[in-house]
Order: sequence, then C-alpha cells, then structure tokens
Amino acid sequence: MAHPVIPQVLEIAAPIATDLGLEVVGAVFQTNHNPPVLRVDVRNLTQDDTSLNDCEKMSIALGEALETSNTLPDAYVLEVSSPGVSDQLQTDRDFIVFKGFAIEITLHTPHKGKKVWIGTLLERTESKLAISQRGRRVAIPNELVEAVQLSNQVEA
Repeated sequence: MAHPVIPQVLEIAAPIATDLGLEVVGAVFQTNHNPPVLRVDVRNLTQDDTSLNDCEKMSIALGEALETSNTLPDAYVLEVSSPGVSDQLQTDRDFIVFKGFAIEITLHTPHKGKKVWIGTLLERTESKLAISQRGRRVAIPNELVEAVQLSNQVEA
C-alpha cells in the first residue's frame, strides 16, 4: 500500500517531469529509514535510457518544489532514479523498443484454446498484438490481453 503522501508528491512531480521531457513512473516513501527516503522513478520520453543528468535536473527541481509546498515537513532524503528495464510491456514505447524480442502474453479469456502465448513480438496495433510462433504470424485481439512481459523462453 502506498504511503498517503505519494498522491501529493506525484501531483507535484508530474508537471515538473513533463517540463524536463521526463515521465514519472513511480514513487515510494520508505519510512523505515532514518531519515525517511522518498524515491521517485523517472523515464526519459525522448531517449532509450534515462541519464544521470536527467535524474539530477529532476532532483533539483522536485526538491525545490517539495520544500515550497511543505508536503513533507520533516527531514527526508530525496532520491530520483531510473526504474531500469521492466519485464512488463505496457506503453506504446515498450512495444516499439522490444519488437523482435521473445514475449509471453497472458489472456483473461482464451484465444484459440490458449490463455498463455509465447512468441516473438512483431507489432501492436489498436486492435491486435501480433507475434511470430515458429515463423507463423499469430494475431491476438487486444481486448483479450491481460498482461505482456518479456520472456526468456523460446517460441512455443
């Protein structure tokens, strides 16, 4: 469960990130540290990776905004970092970047008798997710897809 201050932090952080060409992808307030640690993860929207310079700019701007807002009145440590590469594919950018990679698709309703599909990502359009299985193209309707993640398995 997220700390109650997280929605306020995200409300402050999101427009700052946007102005810097970044996106806030998560935040956590770790109160088990002394002082507590506020970690905000950002992703660069224009490049494949988030640089140390991106994190530094966000840290300075967010730190100033949090101080003036008095959202966190007590001492805390602010950490701004990149979330790294997640194995979950969720954004349009994820599906472009990982085209050609092995993926596992979990469906909430079976398609052609299967709830789990493994194959090489070909494309995602507005209506379908296309994979290659042993050289054959399989199109799965997006409305059936529950989750997509990178897979270390070979095509099924």
